[in-house]
Amino acid sequence: MQTKYLLSENQIPTHWYNVIPDLPGPMSPVLHPGTRKPVTPADLLPLFPMGLIEQEMSPERWVKIPDEVREIYRIWRPSPLFRAHRLEKALGTPARIYYKYEGVSPAGSHKPNTAVPQAYYNKIGGTKRIASETGAGQWGSSIALACKMFGLECTVYMVKVSFEQKPYRKSMMQLWGAEVIASPSPRTNAGRGILARDPESQGSLGIAISEAVEDAATRDDTRYALGSVLNHVCMHQTVIGLEAKEQMKLAGDVPDVVIGCHGGGSNFAGIAFPFVADKATGSKVRLVAAEPSSCPTLTKGVYAFDYGDTAQMAPISHMYTLGHDFMPPGIHAGGLRYHGASPLVSQLVNAGVIEARAVGQLAVFEAAVTFARTEAIIPAPESSHAIRVAIDEALQAKEEGKEKVILFNLSGHGHVDMAAYDAYFSGKLEDFEYPAEKVKESLAHLPQVDFAK
Repeated sequence: MQTKYLLSENQIPTHWYNVIPDLPGPMSPVLHPGTRKPVTPADLLPLFPMGLIEQEMSPERWVKIPDEVREIYRIWRPSPLFRAHRLEKALGTPARIYYKYEGVSPAGSHKPNTAVPQAYYNKIGGTKRIASETGAGQWGSSIALACKMFGLECTVYMVKVSFEQKPYRKSMMQLWGAEVIASPSPRTNAGRGILARDPESQGSLGIAISEAVEDAATRDDTRYALGSVLNHVCMHQTVIGLEAKEQMKLAGDVPDVVIGCHGGGSNFAGIAFPFVADKATGSKVRLVAAEPSSCPTLTKGVYAFDYGDTAQMAPISHMYTLGHDFMPPGIHAGGLRYHGASPLVSQLVNAGVIEARAVGQLAVFEAAVTFARTEAIIPAPESSHAIRVAIDEALQAKEEGKEKVILFNLSGHGHVDMAAYDAYFSGKLEDFEYPAEKVKESLAHLPQVDFAK
């Protein structure tokens, strides 16, 4: 009874998969926040090196992974695929459950899959310093690690609620040489503006993005790095799904449903996008994005043009959004507290290629505990949203008496998120269903644009 399915280092993917050629219809343009006209490569140069701008706009289905990036990937890639035999037994389900485990990376999450190539392209483009943001700290620790590997300075604006809840994520970033600043901060105009209106602000990913973008745009030696949402970020993460497809062949199974948690979209895209290509050729595989009911971007948001950040400095994208000034509650899955979503994920959800499901915080932690007590791995709160949906799918198979093959992405471990588990066991966690009227209030401030898809 095999548990692990492993690939050798020479089976690390040589190319990333770009989903754009397999989209149902053309993409909407990304708009400049000032002119509200489609952005050009020149518009993006203050933020990104040309190598990443070219990838962001690439129409090619396959993009070569540089040898320097693959060499660093060898530290933890290929990551293992596990068959969850013990979880299956505990649930009494006829379903076969597999999970791709990204917690084996040095930073303990899937985020280095894109942090490393972003640092590489910045290094060869002449960048000296990276400014970025982080929600739960997974991205921040990953970009700190990647910058250290390529000799770049790194400043990370960390959402204040996570800065306080997850001090060891901050320690990881500092260990790899990064400067870590609680956001909103008095260091930028964006941060000072937020603090003037709400001195006790817990922050949000949208605010932290504003601060990092402002930092990068006002220094010639600095570029900005984003850990999710953008096309090139989603593409870098497809090493997850590409490896998983080969490992599923070793297992002799084909997934009926593929699940990933969803915040901005990078983790979900990583596991699911390579299966979009299969759907484009007739596969019936279901792709399910699991998000928190307290930040229900895909399930309660609208598909519209909106700013990527709170201060309206980032480009305007066509995406599912709760409104750029949406202020999420301080849930422990800090990496999923974003008002918007990847335009690629959004287009696929809008076209019905991808399903979205919102789950409550208590049910998520219940699933995390069940998983840890059967499979032994302590999952990150973000990843546990995928576990919750995977368990629900397995229980549905049990109720229907049908076999089902389930694959989900366990995108990180919870070793530095133990305060969240402490809060759960002490009864301090509560479910929060974001009020529809609050969503409506935030959506009233969407930018007005002339472009109609």
